[in-house]
Amino acid sequence: MSRVLIRVLWLMLISGLSLQGCTPPKPVRLGAPIEGYSHTSAAIHRFSVNGAGGPNLAPYGYGGGQNCCASLPVKWHPGLTVVVEWEKDPDPYASANWPPLGTDGYRAAYKLHAAKYTRHRAVVPVARYERLGVVNVHFLPCNQVAVTAGLMMPRTPKYPYQFPQKMQEPATCPQP
Repeated sequence: MSRVLIRVLWLMLISGLSLQGCTPPKPVRLGAPIEGYSHTSAAIHRFSVNGAGGPNLAPYGYGGGQNCCASLPVKWHPGLTVVVEWEKDPDPYASANWPPLGTDGYRAAYKLHAAKYTRHRAVVPVARYERLGVVNVHFLPCNQVAVTAGLMMPRTPKYPYQFPQKMQEPATCPQP
């Protein structure tokens, strides 16, 4: 081989190796949109997943729009959990009997009512996923929560949970 050809090949090899350093690394974690599903008669006024807020949910409500974003690993791994915190209104239709909106009576009734909201926190396992997608949070009776984070949508055959939309609270809940 000629010296020129060897130099050209050598320069191509060095250039190729140096360009490999320019490729950005694949992310380990990504932000995933959050959506919620209330399977109970309570309203979920607010909730969060690892500190990122989710939408308000009506009793037996779902969706509520997506909020952004919970940071989760791109690849699922055994033992993966998230922290879900939420505020629940156990009597969401109480305002039907309150004084007119904007009055002192309404504000007083609201203040008494809001004092009955309950606040909860749970460390929840995340169902196995192949590809990271929407974080779906299911609020169940007895302050239980289930979480998925894949591309499958609720009510599809391969979705990991098949909860009925309307679930009744039992007379007594199991103690944690």
